[in-house]
Amino acid sequence: MELPKHYQAQAVEDKWYPHWLEKSYFHSEPDGREPYTVVIPPPNVTGVLHMGHMLNNTIQDVLVRRARMQGKNACWVPGTDHASIATEAKVVRLLAEQGIKKSAIGREKFLEHAFAWKEKYGGVILEQLKKLGASCDWERTRFTMEPALSESVIDVFIDLHKKGLIYRDYRMVNWDPVALTAVSDEEVMHKEVNSKLVHVRYRVEGSEEEYITIATTRPETIPGDTAVAVHPDDPRYAHLKGKRVIVPLVDRPVPVIFDDYVDREFGTGALKVTPAHDTNDHEIGKRHGLEVIDTLEPNGTMSAATQVCVGEDRFIARKKITKLLEEGGHVVKVEDIVNKIGVSERTDAVIEPRLSLQWFVKMAELAKPALEVVNNGQVKLHPQKFANTYRHWMENVRDWCISRQLWWGQQIPAWYNQAGDVVVCKTEAEAVALFKAAGQSTAGIKQDEDVMDTWFSSWLWPISVFDGIKDPDNAVIKYYYPTNDLVTAPEILFFWVARMVMAGMEYRKEVPFRNVYLTGIVRDKQGRKMSKSLGNSPDPIELMEKYGADGVRVGMLLTSPAGNDLPFDESLCEQGRNFSNKIWNAFRLVKGWEIGQEEDALRLRSGQLSGNKAATAWMRSRIARVTTELDGLYDQFRISEALMTTYKLIWDDFCSWYLEAAKPAFKDGVAEPIDAATYEATLALFEDLLKLLHPYMPFLTEELWHHLRERKDGEDIIIAAWPKGGVGEPKLEAEVQHAFDLVTAVRGVRNERGLSPKEPLQVGPTSSSILTAATASLVDKLANTGPLAGPFKSIPAGATAVFSGSTEYAVILPEMDSTAEAQKAAEELKYARGFLASVEKKLSNERFVSGAPPAVLENERKKKADAEAKIKALEERLAVLK
Repeated sequence: MELPKHYQAQAVEDKWYPHWLEKSYFHSEPDGREPYTVVIPPPNVTGVLHMGHMLNNTIQDVLVRRARMQGKNACWVPGTDHASIATEAKVVRLLAEQGIKKSAIGREKFLEHAFAWKEKYGGVILEQLKKLGASCDWERTRFTMEPALSESVIDVFIDLHKKGLIYRDYRMVNWDPVALTAVSDEEVMHKEVNSKLVHVRYRVEGSEEEYITIATTRPETIPGDTAVAVHPDDPRYAHLKGKRVIVPLVDRPVPVIFDDYVDREFGTGALKVTPAHDTNDHEIGKRHGLEVIDTLEPNGTMSAATQVCVGEDRFIARKKITKLLEEGGHVVKVEDIVNKIGVSERTDAVIEPRLSLQWFVKMAELAKPALEVVNNGQVKLHPQKFANTYRHWMENVRDWCISRQLWWGQQIPAWYNQAGDVVVCKTEAEAVALFKAAGQSTAGIKQDEDVMDTWFSSWLWPISVFDGIKDPDNAVIKYYYPTNDLVTAPEILFFWVARMVMAGMEYRKEVPFRNVYLTGIVRDKQGRKMSKSLGNSPDPIELMEKYGADGVRVGMLLTSPAGNDLPFDESLCEQGRNFSNKIWNAFRLVKGWEIGQEEDALRLRSGQLSGNKAATAWMRSRIARVTTELDGLYDQFRISEALMTTYKLIWDDFCSWYLEAAKPAFKDGVAEPIDAATYEATLALFEDLLKLLHPYMPFLTEELWHHLRERKDGEDIIIAAWPKGGVGEPKLEAEVQHAFDLVTAVRGVRNERGLSPKEPLQVGPTSSSILTAATASLVDKLANTGPLAGPFKSIPAGATAVFSGSTEYAVILPEMDSTAEAQKAAEELKYARGFLASVEKKLSNERFVSGAPPAVLENERKKKADAEAKIKALEERLAVLK
């Protein structure tokens, strides 16, 4: 197969992804192997790929591809979420552009339009994930509103209602006036805004001079006030017991009530009570039997009940009512303040607390087992710090409002008769039977208009994708459930993760996954979260076209430790692309070597052959030990560290050292042939490195895998066996590393003095050296030193000293300035003494010594010994030079 000069990412990606699909490598069926299961956090069907998706799905693909290479039956289930609010908003906008109103066409016709939109645009994000290289089992793609999954959602609603865990109540909810629906507490984001705090006085009825002053940031709700509350023990207002005050603008007399909720130290100690528009006010209103006056329509405009600014938008009305209050002499003062407001996560509309009849799930009972499995480690959160957040939420859980005033979603299976009685069941026929059995009217039966919260379908996702609600004993769910790992964002830890654990414990009596890897947030260089509105988010598709999918995958993971935000910079993707090119060029170098015939091999110096053997044995040992290290990092979900470890193994150990050590020597400007054993060993090493790299860079590695050797059909790296780890050969590694450190030191001498690499420099130790003939030949080859000289008793005249570890070597120079050498030695001695002092300080710290692992302590003691040996040698060297 011809090897192009440059790595052509686009062509390689277009070649191998269809091949993997054709071979059904991504598809999984239950068999005798150990399953490895991941369910994708289903992106909104409205969505397109953003940087958060890139990070999340790259991590999932890394885990899945490695599991597949480990021989596990890897199953990564993809799919999309119907996203009630977001999708309905898009379809409503689309219809409006055609002059069609949602209300004019009715539910059934609207749903036809919504499904048509979903079919046309809903698969975009999944297709984009293929560009990334995501090895999902596309044959298992699910959609949260497909018939089977919708039926599961409805069955669960009915089941929980029968168990008394779902109920209907008239309660204060978070109302989104743009989406025209209730949203849960978790769908409300809080942000600080600049506001006006208006101090308004309410005249005491029957008096022309006595007033109570209250303060509010929402003067538009004043027409809905039905009391002013003060604390029972506040002496300032004791005389007002039984009295009333007049609500400004509407001239309504309302009682002064006494309630413990009021903080008498805050402001004037008086509180306006608007039961229809504040949760706390509503509770006060219930305690005192206050009237409820709703001043706002569902769309956020002023209602007829206000008598003021009727039909005006709430924010325009706020300004107008403030002005009217000022003109009427009711305003004491206006302050500029910063306060927090709730906004809808989906529409960014300011949330209104609103009394509404909604359906709720009782959460306390469901939360107990879901908390226990995290506390006892059955479900592990990575990083562990998020367990505290999870625990706090679960211990303070509130009932979940699951009804939404929308049409796109699973319609609530509740049925009403004309009398207002309600039954919960699947069909109208069942409803008729239930009403009859209860002796209730069957006239005018209608289904509840609302749909269920989107999260009420996605909390079943790890079960429903395997049809485990519909058929709890089917072979597929028994094989794949519980899943292994979930990769998601911390902001939906309660929204989704905790609820899936609840559903898993309720319907499978088993956790839905064993590990939860929580990614950070992708931020720009200024630390801002990437978003469309800020215009600071690059298009992932454009990035992949520019840097290749593998380059972007590596770029995303270079700086993304679990749970920590990712400070994204496009230069990271450039670094990823450069890594692709580095590997490609390394491969081209190897493929360019001429393999010697037997007589050529005999002509090779024995030292070179033994040096090659030492280099290949060293690299083999490094791969074995690093593989063991990588396995440990994967087990701890330190994915970014695992990538960096792989990166350094390839870039530093293999490209910078091994290939330099093993490549053919040059004679008269022409590369000598390489012996077949070294060449074959190099290809085997390259194979193992490509395997370790494959989860991160699947396209590049598959392409090079097939250039490496002739492969039979089906011999693809995607299903190649993951390398086996091992302890390696520590003694050999230390010896070869010693040789490489010496090479670096000799090269440093050449650079300092401007000596040509072609000019041989004699090098020898001043004491015994751990270098053997084989590793000494590596020093000769890489630093042009000839055979190792010495050992010398001390540094000879006309030589300079260098160190490899604590071993001193003399480098014989053509000419030497003893004054300059003494100055250099003195600088090195000063540094070595400072280094020794820092190590001794650490070792004299009892807390460090008692708490450090044995391996760390041993390393520090070795540093101390090396520093002391170096100082002794430098002191002797200085004495000679002076």
